[in-house]
Amino acid sequence: MSDEEVEQVEEQYEEEEEAQEEEEVQEEEKPRPKLTAPKIPEGEKVDFDDIQKKRQNKDLMELQALIDSHFEARKKEEEELVALKDRIEKRRAERAEQQRIRAEKERERQNRLAEEKARREEEDAKRRAEDDLKKKKALSSMGANYSSYLAKADQKRGKKQTAREMKKKILAERRKPLNIDHLGEDKLRDKAKELWETLHQLEIDKFEFGEKLKRQKYDITTLRSRIDQAQKHSKKAGTPAKGKVGGRWK
Repeated sequence: MSDEEVEQVEEQYEEEEEAQEEEEVQEEEKPRPKLTAPKIPEGEKVDFDDIQKKRQNKDLMELQALIDSHFEARKKEEEELVALKDRIEKRRAERAEQQRIRAEKERERQNRLAEEKARREEEDAKRRAEDDLKKKKALSSMGANYSSYLAKADQKRGKKQTAREMKKKILAERRKPLNIDHLGEDKLRDKAKELWETLHQLEIDKFEFGEKLKRQKYDITTLRSRIDQAQKHSKKAGTPAKGKVGGRWK
């Protein structure tokens, strides 16, 4: 039963009580008939005790009927009041249950929102940590590359310097002082012969190295021409082939 129906029942109950009170007031205000003494027929004997008893019995019966009707009405009113109280309590219980369900749903919604917010914050923190880690890796990689570049540059510089030093060392070993001031004529001839043989051997080595270099250049040129021809044939056949990429042969 809704709140409006409960209020209508209460108003109807109050209206019935007011109507009953008005009826009682009207009954009290009604003019009472004038009582006249009953006429006693002449020549007959009247039993006043019997009349009194009958009147008392009648009054008792009427009073009992009024009492019974009063108690029945009171019982009915109490039953209606109990039913009304039961309906009110039931309605209160229904409202309390609805409020409990509504509060439970609201609490679940708040929990879901809090969990969603915590999850988003955790994902954002994780993403920021990953971004920071990527940045650190990139910076460290750049630093490592730069360090390796510097190391390679230093190494190349060191190699150049080492090669230059080795060349100087070899030349220093080959350019031995003559020390011929104290030699005689025969020793000078032997020394000149030794120097001529050394020079002759150096010329032979130079010629052999030159020929070897020419032969290597010829081999490289031949291989390149073969590779170019193979690439042309592979392009005509429609199959990809390895070639020169970025100045290097793949």
